[in-house]
Amino acid sequence: MDKRLLDILCCPVSKTPVRPLNASELNALNRAIDDGQVLNVAGGSVQNRLSEGLITVDRKVIYRIEDGIPVMLPEEGIGTTQFTDFPAAA
Repeated sequence: MDKRLLDILCCPVSKTPVRPLNASELNALNRAIDDGQVLNVAGGSVQNRLSEGLITVDRKVIYRIEDGIPVMLPEEGIGTTQFTDFPAAA
């Protein structure tokens, strides 16, 4: 992702900056999606694995990236508190 774009992106609700998901975070998220255990903020089930995503620097919300475009809609965010085994901050 373009560094300039990443520098201006933030959570649309909390205004917290975001960073790319690392490999362990992405793997944990995709395992939970495969198990049918992931809901977005709006309460809808997340069905499709992510190939890349952004996470707020406070590690509370994940936003997917589709075809190189960040989907920063509040209702599409994925809260991390629903995961019992989400990797600890590195």
